Amino acid sequence: MARVVLAVEYGGPEVLRLVEEPTPIPGPAQVLIDVRAAGVNPADVKRYGGVFGRDPAQLPLRLGYEAAGVVTAVGTDAQGPAGPIRVGAEVIAFPVDGGSAEQLLVAASALVPKPANLGWEQAAGLMLSGATAVHALVAIGLRAGDTVVVHGASGGVGTMAVQLAVARGARVIGTASPARHDFLRELGAVPVAYGDGLAERIRALAPEGVRAAVDAVGTDEAVDVSLELVTDRSRIATIAAFGRAAGAGIKLLGGGSGADPGTEVRDAARLELVELVEQGALRVFVERSYPLADVVEAHRQISTGHTRGKIVLVP
Repeated sequence: MARVVLAVEYGGPEVLRLVEEPTPIPGPAQVLIDVRAAGVNPADVKRYGGVFGRDPAQLPLRLGYEAAGVVTAVGTDAQGPAGPIRVGAEVIAFPVDGGSAEQLLVAASALVPKPANLGWEQAAGLMLSGATAVHALVAIGLRAGDTVVVHGASGGVGTMAVQLAVARGARVIGTASPARHDFLRELGAVPVAYGDGLAERIRALAPEGVRAAVDAVGTDEAVDVSLELVTDRSRIATIAAFGRAAGAGIKLLGGGSGADPGTEVRDAARLELVELVEQGALRVFVERSYPLADVVEAHRQISTGHTRGKIVLVP
């Protein structure tokens, strides 16, 4: 038996339960892993919160799009993007359904090697934010020499987008609370406080203009300021402003209605992200880890929208 997190109805974190289920057996092209850590993401909260629909037939919902762990059993033809999967391998699983668990049965195609220089908690927080950030930068057509604004630059996706954009030769202006400005400077960004007058503050930092923007928070301010500063709306992307994107003519990315899921881009990004971590060119920041039994509290934390980096569950 193994414990797994389920959302038994739609609502807030109080609908989450930790239940025991039989240990699954891998079939062809499947792998069983002992989960050492699992990422908690706003997408999980949106899912059981009903943002993507409230179909009772889908309940209970398994949660957790990303995890890291050790392979304990493999089915036949267990091939991942980096080659055959073997028992004992340390892996990152993404994308998955039900990563918030002690054990996870997953398609071998979802597994990539865990970088040796990355701890379990960091490994569990790498892929969803990292792949989302890659997708956003591809969507806005980021080029070396561009000045790009990243809204929510100190969050999970934001920290990834900042690092990846800087590595690609862009100048990054990142919005965050003043307490996190030194952190953004360490990542190579020029920090700016959000709030009244944001557009004017960004103009002062970038008198030559802003070429593109990534919205990782979904606020009206982020959308309005992006539209005001970026002339070409096709170079504005949001992962959160579902209600505003279509009407404003900007790109909506992810799992929302009408959004571009970017499946091929995100899948291809996985090995790139692993390589960047191995090279020391990309870091994962975990604000806090919680025991699996404290899943409700972990989800309350991620629901605040004010985390620096990632929230992780540890079975």
